[in-house]
Amino acid sequence: MMDVSLSGVDVFVATVENGSFAAAADRLHLTRSAVAKTIARIEARLEVRLFHRTTRSQSLTEDGQIYYERCVRALDELRAGEAALDSGRREASGRLRVSMPVLFGRRCVAPVLARLAADHPKLELDLSFNDRRVDIVDDGFDLAIRNGEVGPGQGLMTRTISQQRMTVCAAPDYLALHGTPETLDDLSAHRGVVYGRAGAIRTWQFPTGPDGQLREATPPNRLRFDDLEAIADAVEAGHGLAWLPCWLIRDRVRTGGLVPLLENTPRLVFRTHALWPETPHLPLRVRFAIDALAAALPGSAEL
Repeated sequence: MMDVSLSGVDVFVATVENGSFAAAADRLHLTRSAVAKTIARIEARLEVRLFHRTTRSQSLTEDGQIYYERCVRALDELRAGEAALDSGRREASGRLRVSMPVLFGRRCVAPVLARLAADHPKLELDLSFNDRRVDIVDDGFDLAIRNGEVGPGQGLMTRTISQQRMTVCAAPDYLALHGTPETLDDLSAHRGVVYGRAGAIRTWQFPTGPDGQLREATPPNRLRFDDLEAIADAVEAGHGLAWLPCWLIRDRVRTGGLVPLLENTPRLVFRTHALWPETPHLPLRVRFAIDALAAALPGSAEL
């Protein structure tokens, strides 16, 4: 009987699809030597050459092409089988490691994931709150939540799970003393409490046209904090205007501590993304977490 083994098949397929041993090693987070040894073991077991190799290029042999086509089919069947098993399960299990921004994570993300864990007793949560952008793969995270634009990440998948709206706000007492701004031009006559970090100020931006043009209108400021909660506290105490996300000030608006301003002016909207390592088969715990966040977070965009 022929000795059939799937050991190394994923490495072989990755080598073909990425064009080189080095590229496959990067994709699989292995060394080039480990990839080469895996291919050599498969060739020895099959007693065929799978690749034509030169110092500058490599290509499949005829035997290699036949083997590749069958390997792809086999992997597809395995993935389909795993997906079928997962679809029949209703419970997520295992440890879920998630990285997220500190304040947004604490206020918006963590409560959703805590409810998910309550519904799935075998699910363990390991949540990391950090405004630093982590390396998802190297740092061992299953999932990362990021606000704003995300650049291309090698080996990462992404999904938009929410949008955030920014709004200008102030305390009623401040408005009683200084008046209420009606237009962006009026902001220059007020004082702002702004977000600043490492000497740089985050300017207040407002959409002004159908093509996405942005106008900057940051009021004069003496108070610059690198914590949004501290900004909201200072503004509620009457120290000026702030430009903050709706999810942060919603409760303060409902209790009367803050008043949203310039409501006839379009608000800047930016996206919240979930990112996770690219994988042929997404673990059920990660899929459940992404779906739960995508269902719950859109409500955070409004007051």
